[in-house]
Amino acid sequence: MADAVAGRDKCGEPRLVSLPLSRIRVIMKSSPEVSSINQEALVLTAKATELFVQYLATYSYRHGSGKERKALTYSDLSNTAEESETFQFLAGVSSASTCLCCRQRAPPPLGPRCSRESTPQKALDQRS
Repeated sequence: MADAVAGRDKCGEPRLVSLPLSRIRVIMKSSPEVSSINQEALVLTAKATELFVQYLATYSYRHGSGKERKALTYSDLSNTAEESETFQFLAGVSSASTCLCCRQRAPPPLGPRCSRESTPQKALDQRS
């Protein structure tokens, strides 16, 4: 496992994970059943999360319209959650997620993701 280097830390040392462990710890501690978190469990959870996100993105890119555009979009991820049996547990979560570019709640899957996409402001105001 030491051979799998995901990045470098501030000192230039190799890192096994690229997600911030402090954020993962906060998310894990948000569960009332968790009182303390072992450092090894924290690193393994971070690595498992990275691998899951990588697999989801790769699967969505290959099975979505991303290949033609050479880009992965929110709709590719949302369609994967709806159509793939493997990712079915994400179906309800994906449509209610937050747009990362403007921190607004995403509209229903058929509409554009946020106001930065080519949607007139009037249409956005009518949705609210």
